[in-house]
Amino acid sequence: MPISIVAFLTYALLLLAGLGLTLGRIVEQATNAPITLQGVVWMALIAACIFTITLVIQRKGAGRGFAIGLSTILIPAGPLIALTLGNWLPGLPPILLALLLIRGLRGARAREWLNEI
Repeated sequence: MPISIVAFLTYALLLLAGLGLTLGRIVEQATNAPITLQGVVWMALIAACIFTITLVIQRKGAGRGFAIGLSTILIPAGPLIALTLGNWLPGLPPILLALLLIRGLRGARAREWLNEI
């Protein structure tokens, strides 16, 4: 298994864990209103994350595109972190991680490994 796939799976599982840990707040909001924008976004992220992890573990070729798409979530997170904290330096690691994940997933070794139809 290429290092880029291992890095992506680590990122995706940490993202899934983070989404699961913050799910309590979403459930609390659901008592006030049955459908909220934040709840819909959280459920879509959880579903996309689980679906992408499943495709990548099964070595499906479509998993590569989904993995690249899931990695791009970090790109807007960088400026949001920078604007929230008032400093540009804490916003750099998410952007760099996203760029490294995307570069690794577009590489030849990841393409060879994700070869199932």
